Amino acid sequence: MTIPAAMRGLQQTSLRGPQDLVLVDNLPVPTPGPGEVLIRVIAAGINVADLSQAHGTFLGGPQPPYIVGFEGAGEIVQLGEGVEGFELGTHVIGVGYGAFAEYMVLPARAALLLPPGWSDAQALGLVVNLPTAVATLKLGGIAPGQTVLIHAAAGATGQATTTIAKHYGATVIATASPSKHAVVEALGADYVLDSHHADIAAEVSRITGGTGVDLVLETAGGATFEASLASARRITGRVVVSGLPGGNASLSNWDLVYRHQVHIIGFNMGMLIRATPALFGEVMGELFALIAAGVIAPGNPTLYPLADGPSALAALENRTSVGKLGLRP
Repeated sequence: MTIPAAMRGLQQTSLRGPQDLVLVDNLPVPTPGPGEVLIRVIAAGINVADLSQAHGTFLGGPQPPYIVGFEGAGEIVQLGEGVEGFELGTHVIGVGYGAFAEYMVLPARAALLLPPGWSDAQALGLVVNLPTAVATLKLGGIAPGQTVLIHAAAGATGQATTTIAKHYGATVIATASPSKHAVVEALGADYVLDSHHADIAAEVSRITGGTGVDLVLETAGGATFEASLASARRITGRVVVSGLPGGNASLSNWDLVYRHQVHIIGFNMGMLIRATPALFGEVMGELFALIAAGVIAPGNPTLYPLADGPSALAALENRTSVGKLGLRP
């Protein structure tokens, strides 16, 4: 196919938030360097990290103006020097820079073939939400018969985590806003709590007979972080912290000695890949085994036109969305 010289894309013009996203029509189409591939983006995934970057709270994040988005799926249209194992026309998904555009560059080593029968849109989450779900459960030491507290269970990562935790034989206590409870219950959650108004720690204590949960997947931050710590079983309970859309929260060594005697595990996907590539390989192997077994089904994201990117990000930020959101360039 002929690759145009210019493309449309969403450009972040400030660090005040996604309201300052602008659709630009004449951006240059990137050229793949050595070890890279150029894809024609068919679907781009929206993630919480996009919001963090837009507000300038993402460590090492880009400075405006920049093309937004890092999760893209589409057709390979150009191979960089030294790339082997891929052919033009192959459909892949991966993480790079500038996914909210008609074309983006991906490192070939990070580009994944779509599972058989999956479309580009159905694969959204394959390199972000699904690995996060597997990795946080794995790092948290989930085991059959244990009880896990999953925050934001109606979101893309939360839904995957709930499904996988139930498959592993855990009892799931999930949190979500009331309008989303039916979605989480359909995934098999044993208890669903009101994320807006319930006293989470008190409800967890009631459900568990005062012992607390074995594992908390803390994705919210802010005031929820305190509830997560209070919900974990003393001494043996684990809290895996993987997000902070609700804001930063502090914890002192005094708290750990006298108030929250729990194990705290910080999680960042980029660091997992860089620091423990073998463990990341285990995570991806486990993920694809779950897909092959039918535990994880093709996704069903809500797709917005590229021009509606600001509205889509606002829906994620305001917590009015359910499941995975994406853009269609």
